[in-house]
Amino acid sequence: MNRHAIWAIYRVEMARTLRTLLQSVVSPVISTSLYFVVFGAAIGSRIDQIDGVSYGAFIVPGLIMLSLLTQSISNASFGIYFPKFVGTIYELLSAPVSYLEIVIAYVGAAATKSAAIGLIILATSALFVPLHIEHPFWMLAFLILTAVTFSLFGFIIGIWAGTFEQLQLVPLLIVTPLTFLGGSFYSIDMLPGVWRTITLFNPVVYLVSGFRWAFFGKADVSLGLSLGMTLVFLFICVAVIAWIFRTGYRLRT
Repeated sequence: MNRHAIWAIYRVEMARTLRTLLQSVVSPVISTSLYFVVFGAAIGSRIDQIDGVSYGAFIVPGLIMLSLLTQSISNASFGIYFPKFVGTIYELLSAPVSYLEIVIAYVGAAATKSAAIGLIILATSALFVPLHIEHPFWMLAFLILTAVTFSLFGFIIGIWAGTFEQLQLVPLLIVTPLTFLGGSFYSIDMLPGVWRTITLFNPVVYLVSGFRWAFFGKADVSLGLSLGMTLVFLFICVAVIAWIFRTGYRLRT
């Protein structure tokens, strides 16, 4: 494996984040603060605790997951779409770099940036509510696994997209609504029976539930099921990317 090639692409992608530091770091911090003002003050005054956890602390895993999903998809999709847009994708494909090395570099950079933002949001949240992470290892494991999985998903979107508008289509119209409806700001056990059953078809439920368990030791679904669903989506993304490079789908056109 050509480590120098991987590092070169990775370094370029990370440097792009430094050039847009205000948008990459400050924006999520401001958004998190606003969520605490709106949800913590307005709704928190009506809901004292959920499963023995204060409402302000309860929504922290959901806030982190919301940013993690959107940032992972956006970073990875733009990272691979931009070379297509300017035409340098052909130089990349003809270079002595394997498809695996390309994926590792782009997805690795996107996952690094989104995981870092997730940790920044965690630190910001600690300024508003007292936090105690019951299972720090699993918290980091879910953070990294989710970042990698949705960076792979974003990579697929970046290859599929034909315009900049299409890059935003899936995050805005699909991922963000699913995150809000996936128990990010409430427990799905609070829903009536039929709606709880319907909600279980939302894949984001398992991500949020597993991540919340790492914080508080409480979850809407079992840890094993949350981990299993995340790994299934990871393997699906890997299989789709392998098919894309094998067939050249939207890479050479």
